[in-house]
Parts: sequence; structure tokens; C-alpha cells
Amino acid sequence: MIKLDLQSKTPLYLQMEQQIIDLILMGVLKENEQLPSVRNLARDLGINPNTIQKAYQDMESRGIIYSVVGRGNFVASPSAAESLKRRESMAALEKLLQDARHAGFSAQELHQAVDAAFQPRKEDDLL
Repeated sequence: MIKLDLQSKTPLYLQMEQQIIDLILMGVLKENEQLPSVRNLARDLGINPNTIQKAYQDMESRGIIYSVVGRGNFVASPSAAESLKRRESMAALEKLLQDARHAGFSAQELHQAVDAAFQPRKEDDLL
């Protein structure tokens, strides 16, 4: 379910968070579904439980999951994950557009690139 890249420069807890958010957005993890316990997930992934706890606490503070004392951690509303992903995507897009503008792209070129990105592709037909 969760696969961590130990060679990545991205911290393990952030890799974990992103994968859990993606699983929520794909519908693999449903609202109010219990997440694996910190201890079990740490054992399965072969990492320190503190790393799992940090990821869970961070996701809880952002409204992605919630905890119930004595019972564990559960998926909050998928809309929280969706909202977070949209905000992160918009921030990345704004930075990319700013970089493109500094590189000399015109607004028209960027509009054309966006239009092209939203054109149906053959891969889309396979879904």
C-alpha cells in the first residue's frame, strides 16, 4: 500500500503523507476508515514509529485524518484531502508560471500550453 523511497531527498514522513493523501483521493481509503496503527505500520515499513507518528500528527493538523483516543487514526472527509491537493497544486502552478514568465514565455504561449494540456489524449481513452 505505502512504498517509501529510502534514497529520496524527500523526508519519509512527507512521502508517507503524500501517498496516504493520494490513496484517499483515489478512493482506496474511504472516509472514516481506520489507518494502520503507528506500531504496525512502522514494523511493516521498517522505519521508526516516530516517523509514522509525525506524519499522522501533521495530517491530523491539516484535517486529512482524525484520531480517536484508544482507537487509532481515521480518514477524515476526502474533501479535506482534495482541498489540500488543490492548494498545493495551485502554489506549484503559480511558481511554475512565474518561472516561465521570467524565462521569457508570453501569456499567449502559456495559454496555448494550458489548452494543449487539457486536450483529450489517447491515454485518456483507455481509462
